[in-house]
Amino acid sequence: MAEWLPTTKKECERLGWDELDIILFSGDAYVDHPSFGTAVIGRVLEAQGYRVAIVPQPNWQDDLRDFRKLGRPRLFFGVTAGCMDSMVNRYTAARRLRSEDAYTPDGRHTGRPEYASVVYTKALKKLFPDVPVVLGGIEASMRRLTHYDYWQDKLLPSILEMSGADYLIYGMGEKPIVELAAAIGEGRSQDILLQPQIGYTTDNVPGGIQETDKVLASHEQCLQDKRAQAQNFRVIEEESNRIVAQRIVQPLGKRFVVMNPPYRPMTTQELDAVYDLPYTRQPHPRYKGKRIPAYEMIRHSVTIHRGCFGGCSFCTISAHQGKQIVSRSKGSILKEVRAVTLMDDFHGHVTDLGGPSANMYGLGGRDKSLCEKCRRATCLHPKVCPNLNTDLSALTDLYQAASHVQGVKKVTIGSGIRYDILQYRDPDQKADRSHLAYARELIVNHVSGRLKVAPEHTQSSVLDLMRKPGFEQFEQFKKTFDKVNAEAGLRQQLIPYFISSHPGCTPQDMALLAVITKKLNFHLEQVQDFTPTPMTLSTEIFYTGINPYTMQPVYVPRTDRDKQAQRMFFFWYDQSVRHQIIAELRRMGRADLIQRLF
Repeated sequence: MAEWLPTTKKECERLGWDELDIILFSGDAYVDHPSFGTAVIGRVLEAQGYRVAIVPQPNWQDDLRDFRKLGRPRLFFGVTAGCMDSMVNRYTAARRLRSEDAYTPDGRHTGRPEYASVVYTKALKKLFPDVPVVLGGIEASMRRLTHYDYWQDKLLPSILEMSGADYLIYGMGEKPIVELAAAIGEGRSQDILLQPQIGYTTDNVPGGIQETDKVLASHEQCLQDKRAQAQNFRVIEEESNRIVAQRIVQPLGKRFVVMNPPYRPMTTQELDAVYDLPYTRQPHPRYKGKRIPAYEMIRHSVTIHRGCFGGCSFCTISAHQGKQIVSRSKGSILKEVRAVTLMDDFHGHVTDLGGPSANMYGLGGRDKSLCEKCRRATCLHPKVCPNLNTDLSALTDLYQAASHVQGVKKVTIGSGIRYDILQYRDPDQKADRSHLAYARELIVNHVSGRLKVAPEHTQSSVLDLMRKPGFEQFEQFKKTFDKVNAEAGLRQQLIPYFISSHPGCTPQDMALLAVITKKLNFHLEQVQDFTPTPMTLSTEIFYTGINPYTMQPVYVPRTDRDKQAQRMFFFWYDQSVRHQIIAELRRMGRADLIQRLF
């Protein structure tokens, strides 16, 4: 295998390659690390014997020479906007340019276009109209059907229609990309139309529309009727969270967008095989001397599982990675920890053993047959599923084993903790005892002074819409955190994350949040306004003003004034906003809260 997948003609020639099978175009810099999707897909295809090259952050503003420089691949072009949706990557909730692009050298903003998947695909189709283009990554995945785009403030059709791509792989792409490459190589074009986890547009649905198909309201209906869009979302989310799902079909003009059901979740052995590939764990040498912010954050971290059964309304993780947890083996994880210790810049600190959530490793349904029938987006809300095994013993053991790897001085946990799992009283006594044992191990040995958790709000009406646990569970966890710290003689901080302007949240809710967090002696740091991102429940409520699961109206703060009236309550301790807060409290008829805040 190549030390680096080639990015130029000269690098291909050094490998003795005069033809490429697949060329991947990415909106991110090329970092050969398993946290970067393009590197993973490239290495997976390379392991199957394909000659793969990567063109990172091609220039789309000149004569398109970056799109031509490696020529025509034998099989297809792969296109991804990168590890984030390009619009989320570029803009804040206030539609202002972010301070930096974390996936671009030196954090500069000139590395990728807006709607990168669309721009790259159109360039390739202009130059090589007969070569298939396959979309993948989070931007393609979350925009695969009719979706609301916050930055244009309107509904957009499937990104397949917007870009002109031939195929789309949604979710985690290792299995579908290998099958797709084989089918294209063998000329089995009809098989592709039946392949799991593939989307495409067509004049005629293969086999005709079946009784089992989930037929959505058309794109045109959704443009005319927000209720149709809300109803569509519920179908999409439920099918995305099923182990055995159905095909989704959406009419679009005179054509159809088809999304085949996903593959079953990967096995531990399959996931190990992906992470055991020979990544260099470094940015490509072309970036010598340049800082890539996202890499700086994860260079000494290790991913231990995929999937998330939290189902938070504003989060895209379960829609992309799935609800089912797939965990790596202890041996595979420790092998990667040992690889981290051999890095030239490693000084003994492993910065994370985590994933979408820090403490879902090894968890899942006790009776898998019940999971096969389940459509719920979350196993934790409104209460923990009684079928969920929450035994954290294997995770505690993993932390201890990683801490004893030669060369490791400290393992800290950077991924978010789900404290509702820790507060849950599991009927299985062993699982129940494991919660406190895990909490002690985490707090005493794996916190770097500050532990970040995400209650997101304090008011139950808002938390219910967010699919988050009641705030009393955070308060209980804080007591545990403080108690364990005191017993261990530690002075660590708990840092909570909160969101303002979420659908269903009113200025009064924010005023009560301020009162409660003041009482807990928090001066909030980790706060943000809600950002509507494609294909989340919160975004659908933001756009439609309707909860897709009840079809009832929901209050939505939309204007800049609405958002500012909420956000300022985070900073009640700032003298510069005190008069505004007092005026807002009087306006809403809650002058009784003035004395409690000030």
